[in-house]
Amino acid sequence: AKITVHMGTCGIASGAREIMKAFMKQIEAQNIQDVIFTTSGCAGLCSHEPMATVELKGETPVKYAALTDEKVQRIFQEHVIDGKVVQEFALGKGHERIG
Repeated sequence: AKITVHMGTCGIASGAREIMKAFMKQIEAQNIQDVIFTTSGCAGLCSHEPMATVELKGETPVKYAALTDEKVQRIFQEHVIDGKVVQEFALGKGHERIG
């Protein structure tokens, strides 16, 4: 899995640092070795911050919005570990591309 926390100015102002820490806490607590954890800049959807994108191998990326520590716990367990999208927290699926 790959988890990307969006850390643009709007994300940071909305609490993205705490979301980043919450994902790191889950990775460490469960001693997960096969997750790529990274950050990115602004996703262009400021009103939905803090956000993160979860990508599982061979599947469409899912962007999660308005994250909290509790939501991160569920997303990590249900999507990252169990492979099931948490529909109620998902903003959308796929990549943003121009052209």
